[in-house]
This record gives sequence, C-alpha cells and structure tokens, in this order.
Amino acid sequence: MARKPIIAGNWKMNNNIAATRQLVSELIPVVADAVCDVVICTPYTSLAAAVEACKGTNIHVGAENVHWAEKGAFTGEISADMLVELGVEYVIIGHSERRTYFGETDLTVNKRMKAALAKGLKVILCVGETLEEREAGITAEVVRRQTKIAFAGIDNEELDNVVIAYEPVWAIGTGKTATSQDANDTIAIIRACMAELYCPRCAEERVRIQYGGSMNAKNASELMAMPQIDGGLIGGASLKAEDFGKVIHF
Repeated sequence: MARKPIIAGNWKMNNNIAATRQLVSELIPVVADAVCDVVICTPYTSLAAAVEACKGTNIHVGAENVHWAEKGAFTGEISADMLVELGVEYVIIGHSERRTYFGETDLTVNKRMKAALAKGLKVILCVGETLEEREAGITAEVVRRQTKIAFAGIDNEELDNVVIAYEPVWAIGTGKTATSQDANDTIAIIRACMAELYCPRCAEERVRIQYGGSMNAKNASELMAMPQIDGGLIGGASLKAEDFGKVIHF
C-alpha cells in the first residue's frame, strides 16, 4: 500500500485574518486537483477564518502548537479542546523554533502529542538535528532519541494520525537544504526507528515522513522523488499561492 504524500504549509507568525482569506482564496483553485493531502497551519488568530474559508475544499487546517493540559494557568497557551472547537484538524508539535526559542523538550513534545491525539487531532511531529549535532556525526542518535521519546505511550492505532516531519534545524529558513540523498537517508533512519517501536510493516505502510528543511518550488520535485520522503513541511514557500502550488504539484 503506497503512502499518500502530504504537503503542509507552516505559516509561522505571518498573515492577519484578511491576508489569510486572500491567500486561501488564491490557493483553492491552485491545489484543487492535488494528488497529495494539503494542509495549512496558521497563527491562532487566523484559524477560525482559515477553517471557514477552507470548507468544502481539499485544504485541511492545522495549528502551530497545542498545550498538554485541558485548561489551567498556562498564559499564552491553547488547548486541544479549543482547537477542536474551531474545527482544526492538524497541529504541529515540536517544531525546531519551539524547541530553540520557547523551551520545548522531548518530554513536553510527548505530553503535547498525547493530549492532541486524545482529542482526535492529527499531529505533525517535528524532529531534527542542529548544525553542531550534524557536524559531530550524531544525527542518527538525535533523531532516534527525539522519535522514541515523542512516541512513548502512543498506541499503534494512532500511527495513522501522526505525520513525522524531519527538519534539519540548520536548514530552516536559511535557504540551505540537505541534499535529497541526505534527507532520504535520515528519514530512512527515522522509519527504521518506527519499525523498532511498532513493526516493520507499520513503518513502511502507515508512517508518513515529510522533509521540512527549506523545501520549495525549485527543489520539491527532486526531494519528492526520493523513496523515503512522503511530503514536505513548507515554510516561506507556503505564503505565496503560486509557490505553494508548485510544491503541491511536485
């Protein structure tokens, strides 16, 4: 059974409500005949507008983070229930910017994963190494550790609701991209780890793994041709309909 590709746009802290509606209106005809799953992950303030604008289309809406608690004294956070109430389907967890700037750890990633899945959200889990870790030759150890801890206590039945995004931290927003072979090889390591955690067939047929390091209109075709790469988590290229469309139609 072939794994269906999935391309997700991570808008990060960009686009107000008006810009969100405009971009979605431009995206709808561009991605209407996509052979992959299409997701846009918007800032919290744009989620309601995005959900409304995407109704009746093949575009799914995701958030960029979620807290592990259902409610409480967590200023600035948002719960899975709140996202579900808005009609959100996906949520990014463990993005390198959350890990680097906001104290996200492997353990908190696991807690957020469990909370999101328990409420029926689909998770885009980010893992990846820093430049220092890559140069030290410990990429495999890093992505295996992040993957193992993230999936601790996650049942086999939930695998269809988790997409893994391999994002080499040194290639996020820098214009640098891992070679297609490097990306494929590291994703193969992650898939092998999932085979150990669950089963080889699970990893081969049910686990979709994206590449998330500056995939764009120019390199999407080459990256998507690699056997281990099932899609992309797209940053800057997702903010323009034409560019995102080219990635979608890799």
